[in-house]
Amino acid sequence: MTPLRQRMTEDMQVRNLSPHTQTCYVQQVSLFARHFRRSPEVLGPEDIRSYQVYLTNEKKLAPGSILIAVAALRFLYKVTLHKDWSFEDIIPAPKKPQKLPIVLSPEEVQHFLSCVPNPKHRTILTTCYAAGLLVSETVRLKPTEIDSQRMVIRVEQGKGQKDRYVMLSPKLLEILREWWRMAKPKLWLFPGDIPGRPITRSAVELVCREAHRASRISKPITPHSLRHAFAVHLLERGTDVRTIQLLLGHRSLATTARYLRIATSKVCSTTSPFDLLPQPVSTESKPAAPQYF
Repeated sequence: MTPLRQRMTEDMQVRNLSPHTQTCYVQQVSLFARHFRRSPEVLGPEDIRSYQVYLTNEKKLAPGSILIAVAALRFLYKVTLHKDWSFEDIIPAPKKPQKLPIVLSPEEVQHFLSCVPNPKHRTILTTCYAAGLLVSETVRLKPTEIDSQRMVIRVEQGKGQKDRYVMLSPKLLEILREWWRMAKPKLWLFPGDIPGRPITRSAVELVCREAHRASRISKPITPHSLRHAFAVHLLERGTDVRTIQLLLGHRSLATTARYLRIATSKVCSTTSPFDLLPQPVSTESKPAAPQYF
């Protein structure tokens, strides 16, 4: 490990960036250095600009992927190398298209879950939907975090590295109890193949893909699709956006508010102002009654 990588890693650690973010940032800076075959310490604004053009035009990366590289380079040069630059100008971030997720209907969710044959995998994916959890949060649940007295699930260090509580559905509680009686898990609610470790996120994603094929549902489905469905279905049943924000663990209400654009029952039930206009008075004259006398 080079001294620069060590210093950058330590800078991320003292700021308590998540392990996933640390891995991504180190990987992006490593790709940047390998592209020029030189240390980032001797590279400057023109090199960064050239690299961004390369990622956009030659690698043809999506804006979301380029944003990760931008964030990593901004951290390196701003925090670790202490460059006094105007980072919005030197390392500009591409505009990311705002796309809405395609949401499953309640019937599609039920059908999809019925296509998961393994009880453990079906319970994991059911929990993702019933509690609106990220798959990374679900696989790291512990039996002690299921509070049947208060009917809540405690999510420790979940999204944004924050603890939060989510509702515990009575139906989900029965499913979790059935799974516990079957497997008797100890440390982790959903243990993996390696002793002492939970099931991996990638294993659940693989199961999800297989169940998606078996379900023959045309819409794209990932474990995160179940979280989207959770939010939209709550919204369509009248739950306020602020409550959904707390359940999902979103830092910004604006992030949660985008589900308002997906909730079709809300959109379609809204009356158009055209329907509220006064009815025009007909100007057509009625034909005169025939005269017989």
